[in-house]
Amino acid sequence: MNLNIIKKIFTMLLLTVGVTSLYGQFKTPMINLEHFDDRRFQWGYYFGANTFDFKIDYKELNYQTERLREIQTEKKIGFNVGLTGQVHLIKYLDLRIEPGLVYNKRVLTFPGFTENRDIVREVPSTYIYIPLLLKFSAARWYNVKPYVSAGASVVFNLSSNASLAIDNAERTFRSSKNVFFYELGFGFDFYTHYFRVSPSIRALFSVNNELIPDNNPASPWTGNLNGLKTRGFLINLNFE
Repeated sequence: MNLNIIKKIFTMLLLTVGVTSLYGQFKTPMINLEHFDDRRFQWGYYFGANTFDFKIDYKELNYQTERLREIQTEKKIGFNVGLTGQVHLIKYLDLRIEPGLVYNKRVLTFPGFTENRDIVREVPSTYIYIPLLLKFSAARWYNVKPYVSAGASVVFNLSSNASLAIDNAERTFRSSKNVFFYELGFGFDFYTHYFRVSPSIRALFSVNNELIPDNNPASPWTGNLNGLKTRGFLINLNFE
């Protein structure tokens, strides 16, 4: 399953829920869960998919003549699952925390080698994910409400290999265990008779350097790198 398929599924899901909700409104203008947003605290859960890559900072690289020296990142599709908690602050503004598990794997292809054992490095990421977000909502229109979100998060990468003494010379890529992100996203709240469902998409950008250099300063894998930073997208479906 690639990213385009996930985008199509997400779009179809959004359209299906939206059309169903609008049809119900025109048929009988009933407002579901009319006072749901007035609650001080709300709880729920989510699941979804993700994709991540790296922004790579080189020490020396002439982008006009040396593009063949760039490291290539193959992006994979991962999954997200977690819980949600929300505190209603004022009208149209909520504070959210969404701790969960985010799993993904990236594959780095290094130039300048002839053997596959030296060229390819898998970078698995098993994140304990803790975001703190502000949710800015528009006025509710019957059973639909759009919103945007912004905030920060910290992840603890259980697959970072940061504590290992071995490095790429022993076919082991290392990265930082703790990563800090800022996040931007948008979504829609749909109100059914029994619960609120909220599809959303969110962009994440790390702010700290995640690279742990190899033990050899002249390493052919990390010697020409200043750092790596993660960029990614999360697609979630929240139920509250």
